[in-house]
Amino acid sequence: MNTSLLWIPVTLAAAAAQTGRNATQRRLTETIGTVGATQVRFLYGFPFALLALVVVNLVTGEVVPGPNANFLAYALAGATTQILATALMLAAMRERAFSVVTAYTKTEPVQVALFGLVLLGDHLTPAMGLAIVVATSGVVLMSVKPGTSLTSSGAKPVLFGLASGAFFALAAIGFRGAILSLDQGSPLIRASTTLVWGLGLQTAILLIWLGIFDRKALMASFAAWRPSLGAGFLGALASQFWFIGFALTTAANVRTLALVEVLMAQAVSHRFLAQATTRRELAGMLLILAGVGLLLLAQR
Repeated sequence: MNTSLLWIPVTLAAAAAQTGRNATQRRLTETIGTVGATQVRFLYGFPFALLALVVVNLVTGEVVPGPNANFLAYALAGATTQILATALMLAAMRERAFSVVTAYTKTEPVQVALFGLVLLGDHLTPAMGLAIVVATSGVVLMSVKPGTSLTSSGAKPVLFGLASGAFFALAAIGFRGAILSLDQGSPLIRASTTLVWGLGLQTAILLIWLGIFDRKALMASFAAWRPSLGAGFLGALASQFWFIGFALTTAANVRTLALVEVLMAQAVSHRFLAQATTRRELAGMLLILAGVGLLLLAQR
């Protein structure tokens, strides 16, 4: 395979790992709450990220690149905006508008493309732009159920959902910026280094926050360490692949192809939850596949 296209299997692997992590986190939410389950992703993922960096260092023989001011600024921006994005998404979902929130948060690829162009100068061709819009439209079509509309739940879920998508987009740009700002090393070592810093910062931020404002959730996350290890491992694995993808191509490419995660989640729901696929969902899937196909053709 042309090395310039390695981001494609890497992103698909990330989406698959994230689908597994989401399923594991969903079960944890029932026992330790939303905030506790969210914190698990960082706390229990951090040791696995450290282990991955050690393995990459030993196997490649590359020196772990040291941080610089730009790197730290981008890494901190990525870490904090991802936490804020998650908080806004959960706040919107508390408004009982899950499908609408999903539609708005999945506008992330469009916002990633715009932020990447403005903040990092990432290249965006008309074909790539069309692919992003088509794939995102498919997610919106799948998410908004018959009898509802994007504004049927009021303004608050709309604002929270769009803001969540924007912060997720900024997180992707922040982490890609951090990777690119490192002075030396291959994409693999730079991605692994950035992941360790990102998860380390997020773990520290959430430990302090929960220690001050929600000790019950913090203690619950410690008590549920056995199932949390699985979620942490899958989360770190997904992030490892996401970051490698960011090191190889634009964040817009990675996050658009990542919409196949919606198809994977649908397949899991159909297989294990016996949920039927509606015509609207099928049409949305076809749009996602069409958008992804256009994106891949644009790379040729």
